Amino acid sequence: MGVAAITTTGTGTVAGTTTKTETGTGAGVTAGAGRKARRGAGARASRPERGSAPSGPVKRPLPAGLPREWYESHNRRLKAMRLAIALLDTGVYHPANASNRRIRTTAERIGIRPPSDTTCRMVRSLIHYDD
Repeated sequence: MGVAAITTTGTGTVAGTTTKTETGTGAGVTAGAGRKARRGAGARASRPERGSAPSGPVKRPLPAGLPREWYESHNRRLKAMRLAIALLDTGVYHPANASNRRIRTTAERIGIRPPSDTTCRMVRSLIHYDD
């Protein structure tokens, strides 16, 4: 399957909309006039366009009704994972090299609040080193 080249051959104005005819794809592109009105037109604007890079993981609400400790440990695990990834990106591959000071400096660099000693221990446990 080859890559088709798109070359614009002309532009024109039809009833206040711009029409471009392109060669190489076998179809013309009309902006605005040829589209049908969709239900929930605003919903399309919130989704990323096809082919664009994803902006990140989809955030869903946390389940309600769990004990407070569950939410605290959940957020602690998320923070520890972010910090472990950032440390690995900076070249810290061994838990012995991940001191509390280095972990807290990394947290400041990536824009999150300084972690507690418990979170620092969790970060070191995520950066395990296999000899």
